[in-house]
Amino acid sequence: MGKKIILTGDRPTGRLHVGHYVGSLRRRVELQNSGGFDDIFIMIADAQALTDNAEHPEKVRQNIAQVALDYISCGLDPEKSCLFIQSQVPELTELSFYYMNLVTVSRLQRNPTVKAEIQMRNFETSIPVGFFTYPISQAADITAFRATTVPVGEDQEPMIEQTREIVRKFNSVYGHTLTEPEILLPDNAACLRLPGTDGKAKMSKSLGNCIYLSDSEEEIKSKVMMMFTDPDHLKVSDPGKTEGNPVFTYLDAFCTQAHIEEFAPEYGSLEEMKEHYRRGGLGDMKVKRLLNSVLQTTLAPIRARRTELEKDISYIRDVLKKGSEKAEETAAKTLADVKRAMKINYFEEGSEF
Repeated sequence: MGKKIILTGDRPTGRLHVGHYVGSLRRRVELQNSGGFDDIFIMIADAQALTDNAEHPEKVRQNIAQVALDYISCGLDPEKSCLFIQSQVPELTELSFYYMNLVTVSRLQRNPTVKAEIQMRNFETSIPVGFFTYPISQAADITAFRATTVPVGEDQEPMIEQTREIVRKFNSVYGHTLTEPEILLPDNAACLRLPGTDGKAKMSKSLGNCIYLSDSEEEIKSKVMMMFTDPDHLKVSDPGKTEGNPVFTYLDAFCTQAHIEEFAPEYGSLEEMKEHYRRGGLGDMKVKRLLNSVLQTTLAPIRARRTELEKDISYIRDVLKKGSEKAEETAAKTLADVKRAMKINYFEEGSEF
């Protein structure tokens, strides 16, 4: 039975928000503490963030500590998970370079994630090559650590599929060398893609529709109270829609039975509350007050840990330095295997021209 290894991570584009938390962070902590994996590698993908921030490296640099603070505050433990910075593992670049020969331009253009990102950023033909090829760089990240499991949101499915194709192609050309990863999606449908507080499909810093993990109690309350709900639910007595209603989507993602018992004991379950809303007679403010209580309870301990950690940034730096050294050691072994398979290990002992 081979080793079970996780590789996952985030681009350091700023502080992490509740979408990151339910989409991946909470699950990573559960997986880390499950004891079911031999190694867990969690990457801050700064090199990937530079593909569309090349002129502003200081932005990427500032965000690295923010992401690491959010990671550890949420419960990722440097003793159990290897937290590292992508650019500090040069082997990843070399692997990407070799994999580029196994993928066609038209295949990259068909990648739905790349397609959507190009559209969103209005890149069209002015797309930077680095950004265009990031599915290949992602394949290098995953295979360098021989990851068997990649926990991500469903928007990343095409990326993992691309990695699997590269692995299969490499292994068929050069002999079995690389490990084919499996995707692990969130098991709660509401967590697959948490909408923004304005009801837009995606939570994003540029749209200003995020609730951050590090937001203060007042900021969370104010954002929840301003959240979009069902636009046709004008009076309390009106029947309301819970499907596609951001407040209920957030409750699906965060609210547990214990929360209902504590903050809305007049209902036996969240489903009962939804039924009341659907038939009319339940106001938006009451539902928002429940969501605010749920979020405050969930995020208060994370915020408290973050405040403590912020006092010792040298600890964060040390964690990332050690993690990056361990990650490089692991990636170097994979790269050696890849070069051996490709017969470009010219000066390795026992190898001949």
